[in-house]
Amino acid sequence: MPCMLRNGQKIPTIDDLDERYGIKDTKILLRIDINSPIDPETGKILDDSRIKAHSGTIRELAERGAAVVVMSHQGRPGGDDFVSLGEHAKLLEKYVGAPVEFLDDVIGPAARKRIKELKPGEILLLDNTRLMSEEIIEATPEKHSKSIFVQRLAPLFNYYVNDAFATAHRSQPSIVGFPLVLPSAAGRVMEKELTALAKLYKQEERPRVFVLGGGKVHDTLRILEHLHANQIADRILLTGLIAELFVVAKGLDIGSENRRVLERKGILALIPRARRLLLRGLPVETPIDFKTLIDNEVRVEHVGSIRGVIRDIGPQTIKTYTEFMREARLIVMRGPAGVIEDPRFREGSLQLVKAALDSEAYVIIGGGHLNAIVAELGAYNRPNLHVSTGGGALLLFLAGEDLPGLVALASSARKFFPEL
Repeated sequence: MPCMLRNGQKIPTIDDLDERYGIKDTKILLRIDINSPIDPETGKILDDSRIKAHSGTIRELAERGAAVVVMSHQGRPGGDDFVSLGEHAKLLEKYVGAPVEFLDDVIGPAARKRIKELKPGEILLLDNTRLMSEEIIEATPEKHSKSIFVQRLAPLFNYYVNDAFATAHRSQPSIVGFPLVLPSAAGRVMEKELTALAKLYKQEERPRVFVLGGGKVHDTLRILEHLHANQIADRILLTGLIAELFVVAKGLDIGSENRRVLERKGILALIPRARRLLLRGLPVETPIDFKTLIDNEVRVEHVGSIRGVIRDIGPQTIKTYTEFMREARLIVMRGPAGVIEDPRFREGSLQLVKAALDSEAYVIIGGGHLNAIVAELGAYNRPNLHVSTGGGALLLFLAGEDLPGLVALASSARKFFPEL
C-alpha cells in the first residue's frame, strides 16, 4: 500500500517495490539517517536511537534476499561530529542482528568493487556521504541525478530505498538524485512517519490539538500560520517562548525582565504577526500561570503579576491544557514547555506528555527533549504513539513546505510505478 502525500501524490513502499519488481537477488541502495551526537573528546556516539530505528528496514531487506548497501551522513565538514561511520557500523550490527561490513570509501574503486561482489543477504555500510563534496550542494533532483556521485553508484544497483525522513528536507544527491534514475521506495521508518503525518489531513481525526513550545519562535510562528491558513488545528496550546510572544500580543503583562529577554532575542518584532493571527481567529490558548525564578527561588506567578524570569508553565496551565487534550482524537507535540535541562522546570513538559499519552488520542511527538521524556516514561511502544525521527524535516512539513526527498520519491513513482 503506497504512502499518500497531502497533495494526493503517492510514494511506493518496500512492499510495492517487491510486488512490482521483486527484491530477492537484487542490490538495493538504502539511504538512512544515523547522524548522531558525538562526544568531541572520545568520538563515541552519545545517542544511538536513530541507528536502532533504521535497523528494522535493513534487516527486512536482507532477509528478503537483497544485497543491501547502506549510506548516511554524519555531521558537517569542519565540525567535531564530522567523523567516519566505523562506530555506527558496530551499533548497526548489534541492532540488525546480522553482520554489517564497513568500508571507508563512498564511490571510489574499493567501494564499487565491493558492491559488485556483494551477495544476497549481505549488508555493507559505506562511509560518511559528506566526504563527497557534491553531497554538501543543494540543487534540483535533475541536476543531482547527473552528479558524479549518482552516476558512479546508480549503475551498480537495481533499486533505491529512502528511509531518511529526518533528511528529507535536504536537496542533496544521496536524497534526491537516485530516485530519478532508479525505481525507488520509502523504507519502513519513512513509511511510518508519512502514515502518522497523514492523520493531519484526515477529517475523521478531529479534534486535533497541537501543543507547541520550545525556543524556535520564528519556525513555530510559520507552523501556526500554516495551521491557520489550512484550518488544520482545532486547538493550539502554546508553551515556551512562543507562548510568551502571544501573551504579549494579547496585551498582557509578563514582566519587564521577560520582555527584555524577548527583545534581546528579536522576538518582540514578531508581535504584529502574532496579533494578525489572533485577529483572524487562530484557536490558540496561552498560559495562565508560570513557574519563575527570583533570586534562585522558584515561584508560581500568574500572568499580569509576574516579577521573576519565566522558566516553565505553572500548575493551573497544566490542568487547563490537560482538559483540552482529554477530548482530542489527534495530538501533535513539539518543543518543551520550559527550561527542561533544569530539573526544577521539567514538570510542565513531563505532565503534558503524560496527559497526551493518557488520552485516547493518537499522539505525534517531535523534538529531542520530548523524545527523551517519552523514553524516561518507558512509553515508546504504546500503540497510540508516534515519536518522529525528524527535526528540521518535521518542522518544515508542519509549516506546509514540500520536502525535496518526498518530491523526488513521488517523481520516481510516476516514472517507475505508473500503475499507482
